[in-house]
Amino acid sequence: MKETLDIKTVHQCNCCLGCKTLHPQASVIRLDNTNVEEHSIRFDFYTILLIENETEDCNCCGRKYYDFSNATMVFLPPQHAFDIDKHRVLPQQGWLLAFHPDLLHGTTLEQSIRKYTFFHYRKEESLHLSLREKNKITDCLHDMDEELHHPIDRYSHTLISHYIELLLDYCTRFYERQFITRENKNKALIQQTDKLLQKCIDSGNLKNGIFPTSEYCAGCLKLSAAYFDDLLRFETGKTLNEYFQFKRLELAKKMLLEKGETAAYVASWLGFPTVQQFNFIFKKITGFAPNEYRLAQN
Repeated sequence: MKETLDIKTVHQCNCCLGCKTLHPQASVIRLDNTNVEEHSIRFDFYTILLIENETEDCNCCGRKYYDFSNATMVFLPPQHAFDIDKHRVLPQQGWLLAFHPDLLHGTTLEQSIRKYTFFHYRKEESLHLSLREKNKITDCLHDMDEELHHPIDRYSHTLISHYIELLLDYCTRFYERQFITRENKNKALIQQTDKLLQKCIDSGNLKNGIFPTSEYCAGCLKLSAAYFDDLLRFETGKTLNEYFQFKRLELAKKMLLEKGETAAYVASWLGFPTVQQFNFIFKKITGFAPNEYRLAQN
């Protein structure tokens, strides 16, 4: 039975893939008919894969008919196992960028790496590039490779991290474009999210302090929590907590007007710790206390 290939260092990665080590903490590797026999591969460092020349019908890493198909990018955090599909571990053609977290020490990327949430997306949530986008990414990789071929000096550490950060910023832009091209699919996911949130309210669990989480919603939608959070923020401009607060207040208005419920009952049903907190938040959003709102609408 095939096992997972654990690659501990950038140098080991270079050796496995037939590449010379130019820097012990970073490498740009051209993939060409790579032959890894294990079931999957796990890197102890950040890894970015640019997958080229996959066939249209292979549904590479979650690509659908509404996505571009010139190339696909996968982002792997340290110690995350990966394979392309059940037949192959790595792409037959493409690029691999490897960089160790220690490379980022003392750079601007050391803190900002956390904002690149796509490192925590599932493989099926990969980035699919147009030809222009693919060319921009390969330009970045070529520039980085050129810097790696420069003899290591006191500027290498900073310049390499800057090139990585530039590439990640382009990927952030391209992911936002992908959210736009997936607009119809995303709106359907938001509608499903609304149903999940309503189900949480109808269950009565809010009274017991049991609220929906990103992990719960993402699991029901078969998404990663990171992708779900980013999709929701892109489509609504809100975090899950903010969006659910909005939904609860909209329901509170209906309960006050249509069902004639008291503010105390509404506060309890919708999971507010006290009626005073409910009154405060309700007035902050609507400009009216609950009883004033009821009178103003009649």
